[in-house]
Amino acid sequence: MLGSLGWEELLIILVILALLFGASRVAGLGGALGRGIREFRQEASRSDSPDDEKKKDSDKPAATSGESRSS
Repeated sequence: MLGSLGWEELLIILVILALLFGASRVAGLGGALGRGIREFRQEASRSDSPDDEKKKDSDKPAATSGESRSS
């Protein structure tokens, strides 16, 4: 549904929003939306998730400093 909107429709929607809320407020919302999307992509692209860290820790052999661990 959203993919079928062309640039003309998006322009009309932007003009209506500018008339309703004011151009500066719409620009601020657009900037906030852009920052939010950028932060989301940065967090999503990080490869170290908590599950990955647990897996890495379990793969490492336990460091022995002369002490024996009992389970």
